[in-house]
Amino acid sequence: MPRVFYAVRQRGDYNNPMLIAPPLSLYIHIPWCVKKCPYCDFNSHAQVDGIPQEAYVTALLADLDRDIADYGAALGGRALHSIFFGGGTPSLFSPDSIARILDGVKHRLDFNSGIEITLETNPGTVEHGRLDGYLAAGVNRISFGVQSFDDDKLRRLGRIHSASDAARVVGEARAAGFDNFNIDLMYALPGQDLAGAARDIEQAIALAPTHISHYQLTIEPNTAFASRPPTLPDSDAAWDMQEHSQHLLAEAGYSQYEISAYAKPDRRSQHNLNYWHFGDYLGIGAGAHGKLTDAATGSIRRRAKQRTPRAYLQHAGQSRGIASEATLANIDLPFEYMMNALRLVDGVPMGEFAQRTGLGPEAIADTLARARAQGWIDNDSAILRTTETGQRFLNDVIALFLPAGDGESGRRHA
Repeated sequence: MPRVFYAVRQRGDYNNPMLIAPPLSLYIHIPWCVKKCPYCDFNSHAQVDGIPQEAYVTALLADLDRDIADYGAALGGRALHSIFFGGGTPSLFSPDSIARILDGVKHRLDFNSGIEITLETNPGTVEHGRLDGYLAAGVNRISFGVQSFDDDKLRRLGRIHSASDAARVVGEARAAGFDNFNIDLMYALPGQDLAGAARDIEQAIALAPTHISHYQLTIEPNTAFASRPPTLPDSDAAWDMQEHSQHLLAEAGYSQYEISAYAKPDRRSQHNLNYWHFGDYLGIGAGAHGKLTDAATGSIRRRAKQRTPRAYLQHAGQSRGIASEATLANIDLPFEYMMNALRLVDGVPMGEFAQRTGLGPEAIADTLARARAQGWIDNDSAILRTTETGQRFLNDVIALFLPAGDGESGRRHA
């Protein structure tokens, strides 16, 4: 999933009378995987002596109970718009465990009609029987972490599956009854050229997913690749791969709606769209982050859980299970909003900024003027949207909205 940055400080006036509570989602983090990939900086941990599924499910529900109790009225009457199981590798958990989690959530929170429930899977850890079981448990969308259809590239990325595994499991998902699934692909891989990136796209299209996520491999700190960097294509070659892939995907009927997301009609990821529109989400599981708007008090709060599986299992549902918590300061809200909304290719209505942050247009007027002078944001008073150049230099555009002198940042899932 795409990574974004945020700043959180304990200062400022939190009375934002224009705030309107946005849609509510739930993120569930499963931290275990078969082995850690060398490029991965997510909170994932290689399984050693088996996974304590039963204990972890109990901890997840206790964690959710704590959030519901603490947030109280801010959650009152709000139904879940989407649920996303991320990792790690959630498909290491059995369908029975996933069913127990979903049943527990549904007992505690209402589900919107047509709720989207996504499970991330590794093609090397899932089989037909499990796919049937996940569908029966309530999962209605699968996201396959394929990354490439080139076995040499998969080996270099440290993946445990082969290209044939990926093709087989996608077919099994369709046979099991799934009609909505995503394929994750990476580009600008070690040793990859334009033709190789195009072949990956073509093979993904041939499997007819409803959604394709296509994102550039980057070297993140504290990863194996950071300590032993591979040779990657240069920035011009990477840009050529992205542009050519966009063309191939558009020809095949996949509409780009976010920097790295392409979908068939009516198959956009509702969960990720909620992030990008600065929606609310509860986060349960080791290291999970959440964001909640309290329209009554005019405040927006963030909460993160204990990161390591051991600490999380020990403290979930207790005060020590919360690793950090803060209320967002007004000065940080423009950056918080823009780092999400500006990823959307079609942009967002200008009025949404006020509804989601509680701030008036004057809070961003000067910065928007600078961005437009650079040719990075369209001169449309009704829509907040980056230009094609702005998309290419998105990090620079978003940085304009940082508070002056800000050097503080962190990461969250997306």
